[in-house]
Amino acid sequence: MTTDPVAPSPVDAPPPTPPAGAPALPSAPPEAAPLAAMPSEDSPAEPPARGPRRPRPVLLLVSGLVLGTVAGGGVGYAIQANRPPTPLPPVQVALPSYPAGALDPAVAAAAAPSPLAIDGDLRKLLLTAPSGSSAWDDYPDTPSWVTAGELAEHEGRTAAVFKQLNTRGFRRAVEIDWKQGDLKVRVSLIQYTADRAAEAAARTLGRPLEPFAPEANGGYEVDSKASYWAETTEPFYGADAVAQRGTVVMEVKVFGTRPVSPEVLKDLAKRQWERLV
Repeated sequence: MTTDPVAPSPVDAPPPTPPAGAPALPSAPPEAAPLAAMPSEDSPAEPPARGPRRPRPVLLLVSGLVLGTVAGGGVGYAIQANRPPTPLPPVQVALPSYPAGALDPAVAAAAAPSPLAIDGDLRKLLLTAPSGSSAWDDYPDTPSWVTAGELAEHEGRTAAVFKQLNTRGFRRAVEIDWKQGDLKVRVSLIQYTADRAAEAAARTLGRPLEPFAPEANGGYEVDSKASYWAETTEPFYGADAVAQRGTVVMEVKVFGTRPVSPEVLKDLAKRQWERLV
């Protein structure tokens, strides 16, 4: 049984060759390229692709500076590490010098600052209340320590006196008060710091005073006109004596219902001054 040859498929068969002299048939048009998908109105258009970015000059400059610093530091460290250590010069300090001769004690004592004229317990230097006297209200009737605030309360300008004491070298103070007959007496010793002796002297100045003792650095004054206590309208006559020795100021004040006798005030001031010297 013979098998018929399979005819070539039209796809595989070559195109027929035209006879000689016949016009050439036009070739099949090339397959049309598919159209690019047009963007729809709903989808946004993609941005065009960009080319590679070129490095900026600032970045190049900064990178060069950083690399140069690191490289320079490494090279410098390597050079310094390979060098031998250099010893430092010895520290030279001038030695103190002393006089060749022996020190004279008298000369040294004269050059030293003078000690305080008055020191120790100031209460022992105060006058004591005389026999037959009584306490004056709640004021101390025995020698007692008092504060700057208590001293300021005795004055009419309490705030100003308190500020003045605390800003001008106030150190400490003692006081004693008593009442005898129609007289009220207050004796105070107010001490300033060693470097503010001028403030103690200033407390005794500023008004004309009569001397109560030839050697006393101060004086006394007796009021001829009546004044009034701050708490009541009761009139009184005042008299006071003041003196300064070194850093200590002594104050003696006497109050009476009639003018105070100068002799009474001078006697109290003189006896208190003698206890200081």
